[in-house]
Amino acid sequence: MTSAFLNWADFFAMGGYAFYVWLAVALTVIPLFLLVVHSRMQRRMILNSVSRQHAREKRIQAARQAEGTE
Repeated sequence: MTSAFLNWADFFAMGGYAFYVWLAVALTVIPLFLLVVHSRMQRRMILNSVSRQHAREKRIQAARQAEGTE
């Protein structure tokens, strides 16, 4: 099996098309990374919101039970 490039410099030069190749790589990898970061942040926000809602419902239920015993 032979390598398409003789050394790392040739690999990074991409046969003279380095600008276009690495620009395409960057324009693919960066949005994917941002999507992962955004998804994780959004997931954390949703879980916190659900937790707050659950705690609120417990407080409301406890207040109703306290009203009924008085």
